Amino acid sequence: MTGRRNAGGTRRSPQRSPQRATAKGRPRPRKRSGTRRARPRRAATGRAASGRGRGSFLGWALKWGISLGIWGAVAGIAVIAWLAWDLPDIDQLRDQARRQGVVLLAADGTRLASYGDLYGARVDVSELPGYVPDAVIAIEDRRYYRHSGIDIRGILRSLVVDIRAGAFVQGGSTLTQQLAKNLFLTPERTLTRKLREAMLAFWLEASFSKDELLTVYLNRVYFGSGTYGVEAAAQKFFGRSARSISVYEAALLAGLLKAPSRLNPISDAQAAHERALVVLDAMVAADRLTAAQAAAASGGRRTNPGEAARTGTGRYYADWIMQQVAGYVGLTEGDLIVETSFDPAIQAIAERAVAGQAEAAEQVAVVVMAPDGAVRAMVGGRSYRASQFNRATQALRQPGSAFKPFVYLAALEAGLTPDAKIEDAPIVVDGWSPRNFGREFRGTVTLREAVARSLNSVAVRVSEQVGRQTVADTGHRLGLESQLKTHPSLALGASEVTLLELTAAYAVFSNGGNGVLPHGIREVRDGRGNVLYRRGGSGTGRVVKRAHAETMNQLLNAVVEWGTGRAAKLDRPAAGKTGTSQEFRDAWFVGYTSDLVAGVWMGNDDGRPMAEISGGGAPARLWRQLMLDAHGNLPARPLLGVAG
Repeated sequence: MTGRRNAGGTRRSPQRSPQRATAKGRPRPRKRSGTRRARPRRAATGRAASGRGRGSFLGWALKWGISLGIWGAVAGIAVIAWLAWDLPDIDQLRDQARRQGVVLLAADGTRLASYGDLYGARVDVSELPGYVPDAVIAIEDRRYYRHSGIDIRGILRSLVVDIRAGAFVQGGSTLTQQLAKNLFLTPERTLTRKLREAMLAFWLEASFSKDELLTVYLNRVYFGSGTYGVEAAAQKFFGRSARSISVYEAALLAGLLKAPSRLNPISDAQAAHERALVVLDAMVAADRLTAAQAAAASGGRRTNPGEAARTGTGRYYADWIMQQVAGYVGLTEGDLIVETSFDPAIQAIAERAVAGQAEAAEQVAVVVMAPDGAVRAMVGGRSYRASQFNRATQALRQPGSAFKPFVYLAALEAGLTPDAKIEDAPIVVDGWSPRNFGREFRGTVTLREAVARSLNSVAVRVSEQVGRQTVADTGHRLGLESQLKTHPSLALGASEVTLLELTAAYAVFSNGGNGVLPHGIREVRDGRGNVLYRRGGSGTGRVVKRAHAETMNQLLNAVVEWGTGRAAKLDRPAAGKTGTSQEFRDAWFVGYTSDLVAGVWMGNDDGRPMAEISGGGAPARLWRQLMLDAHGNLPARPLLGVAG
């Protein structure tokens, strides 16, 4: 190969590739050391790439973390704004320090019941003995003065207790949260409500002092038996002001907050006492009492001299009155005193009669009133503590034959007489055929006998003769407010009524034909003694001619003297009617004298048939005992149209 000349003109040897520069002219093999040198370079390149990857990931994470944080904050602000949008105005807190007080008085001036903050101005926490708020704080919120509305430590402690117990046995709400819920929120158990409760608790703590909040709490919290506020509870359970109660009594009141309806001394004195001992132990644990002071206080149990001794007497009556008060005086802010027609003696008689009733009926209801409709006593069930449903005023039940007086009054007004002859025989109306109670027919009978023996076929025959609508109109005229369906079975009491309205309708016969409105409120006064309402008038005026009222008294007197109501016979002139609905689901006796009108109902709440209890049996016997005791030493008076 010829070499090339360089710029200086000299010949330059040709350059060989390192791969071919070998001694024999063959390609030179690649050295392994070259390969070893290449690996570190590749490793260095890998580390650089890894560094760039980590930087890229951290940058990505930081960018998205910031983005999520920003959007999370925006979402949080939106949620808080949504929750706070319709939160109540807590500036009204001081105005809500007490509820309207309502005191119900019996006809003799004694107290029947009381509701609300009963004794005027609220009690400031500074006016109470120190152990009163101490007892509440020890059992309800031991860290009250150390948290700002929400007690995180208390919540965690409660959570641990709940987990160990495997159930929700301990709550974590502070007194401030309870106040927020009771004053401003509904009792629904939802996450939204709990979040609003927490927000309100913080807001309240920021706006009011601890003592201000505690004062409002103590004046608004429910203590059971219709009492709101520590002063009302102290007056009701101990007969004196909360300013002068003992350590034991303070512990008892604090103990009621867990379950006021179940633990108060009127409902269960022993349970209230046992709970008070728990509170005393809590006060020792919270350094609010010494062990010696708690031991001394635990011996301070006493019997309440006031309303607790009456254990629910007249509670159905009181509830019935309270439902009407606003309708008489409108919505007022001040305290109210309501005078009623309630008679404690007759009420006690009625309750004893019901308690002594051992027949196979789940429930019993009783109403006693004067002939002008003034309700003297009311029993709405066997136990107010077990059920506040008032079967005297709220339960709609079939009256059975107790409805028949309206059929026969319509017949009298249409021209029939007690001696009119009517056939007691099978009858079919629109494919329906009634049967008599004894499943036999007597043939031709007088109207008087048909009433006394409660013959179903005769009642239906008379109803068809005078017209079902006429019968329904007659019932409404005498005060029945429930719907009366004009089916052929109307004559046998197939339409449902309440015991109160049926008893009031019978009062029309007792008073000689004047319509009555069943009532219990005589007068309503405000806290300063101003009369806001006073009952006037005498009812709805004449709704039945006197002559027809006299005849009805004669017919219904025969029921008591020798008919189906013989078990109700008194030592004085009386009249009434038995009633038994289909399959013994309801049993009634409603009757009257010249002084009192009373109705008795027995049955099961779910409508199950009873063990063949009829109106002429247990209800008639209960009515008789009730009326004998209620009349007491009253002289016997003749019943209009009935000889004495």
